[in-house]
Amino acid sequence: MRSSNPVFSRRGFSRDNGAYAGFDAQYQQAGANPYATNPYATTPDTGMPQAPARAGAMTIDDVVSRTAMTLGTVVLTATLAWIALPVDPANINKSYGIAIAAALVAMVLGLVQTFKRKASPAIILAYAAFEGLFLGVISSATSTYIGAGVVVQAVLGTMCVFAAVLFAYKMRWIRVTRRFYGFVMAAAMGFMLLMVANLLFSLFAGGDGLGFRSGGLGILFGVIGVVLGAAFLALDFKQVEDGVTYGAPREEAWLAAFGLTMTLVWIYLELLRLFQILSGDD
Repeated sequence: MRSSNPVFSRRGFSRDNGAYAGFDAQYQQAGANPYATNPYATTPDTGMPQAPARAGAMTIDDVVSRTAMTLGTVVLTATLAWIALPVDPANINKSYGIAIAAALVAMVLGLVQTFKRKASPAIILAYAAFEGLFLGVISSATSTYIGAGVVVQAVLGTMCVFAAVLFAYKMRWIRVTRRFYGFVMAAAMGFMLLMVANLLFSLFAGGDGLGFRSGGLGILFGVIGVVLGAAFLALDFKQVEDGVTYGAPREEAWLAAFGLTMTLVWIYLELLRLFQILSGDD
């Protein structure tokens, strides 16, 4: 079963004939391993033999290093955008225009990578750069018009969510099963449909649409968005764990970095909006 993250759910890690390249043939032929034809299954650990290590297989270190490069690109371009594109009354239209354009480019690059057969480091890093440009302007605007502490809270909150989910996953307090996956996907679809409906109402009726992004409802949906992001992280951790266990090619670590970056950006934006609402209620 595939992760909810679109970069994983589109096709998963590269496979040859339904299994990872280099996956020990004896397990496939004997049928000893239930994952032989579905290496992304999220069934709890069954104690079956692990695929033998092979040269060029993805490791946790590969995922960590690629994720550090991708997130580092996001942070660097966000910092540069904050410094070079100040959000003030004299430049606000220009800054917002650049931010919207960067968000659109990032979305297109993300879709291109999602539908590619292989990971492209150039596309992934370009996506990270444009995503960082967008986040830098949005964060600068929040710091200028809402409060400098809101951005710091969102950054620290994102780090705490990541650490907490990773710890809970490693301790097996979170068990990624098919039921868990189905629940998260259903909740995510419902959440996104409500957000689209809210956006459409705000565009045609003005104001805040259905009110899902302000006041009490805004706080509730902000919390739901963060919880969904945490669930996405658990699915991504399981995806990475399966890829390492069953010998995914090393270049697929870029897909893991891409997926984790997308999820962390989601969590940061949800926390940023949540803290904006809470700050406005003070």
